Amino acid sequence: MCSRHECSNRRRFLLAGAAVGLLAACGSGDGSGRPSVGAAEINQGTSCVLDGMLLADYPGPKAQIHYDGVAQPDWFCDTVEMFSIHLRPEQARRVVAIYVQDMGKADWDQPRGHWIDARTAIYVHGSKRRGSMGPTIASFATEVDARKFAETYGGKVLRFADVTPGMVALDGGALHDQRM
Repeated sequence: MCSRHECSNRRRFLLAGAAVGLLAACGSGDGSGRPSVGAAEINQGTSCVLDGMLLADYPGPKAQIHYDGVAQPDWFCDTVEMFSIHLRPEQARRVVAIYVQDMGKADWDQPRGHWIDARTAIYVHGSKRRGSMGPTIASFATEVDARKFAETYGGKVLRFADVTPGMVALDGGALHDQRM
């Protein structure tokens, strides 16, 4: 049995420890910079959050965004769509993880698996390869694979932070068309 003072101090210590634990759990990772949520896997019924297209039916890299407090990720049939949503200034939901496929390992025509953290991936923008929505941004785990892809299919090698909203506009340029 502890004295009133000892029990009070012990209680404060335990409460402080619990508070620190709760604050750590609210972060977006384990302190390592890695996402706290693992990648999900595409199945035959997985559809794009924007247009309902079945991901398994189309070529090119896919993406998924995991939001805080939401059990299932938002799926995208193309990396351009993912970037378009993620880079919108009105995007207010807290993102806990974003994954893209490593196209250095995945089959371009039927990509499955090979999920990597989108924030550490290397991208190729402007290549001749087409994804589910036409021109796409290819994603890779390594810069070597990205450069090899760019040498073969063209395009510019970029990091996640280098992708701009103008590169991923889904309106096909209609908003800037002055001929109307």
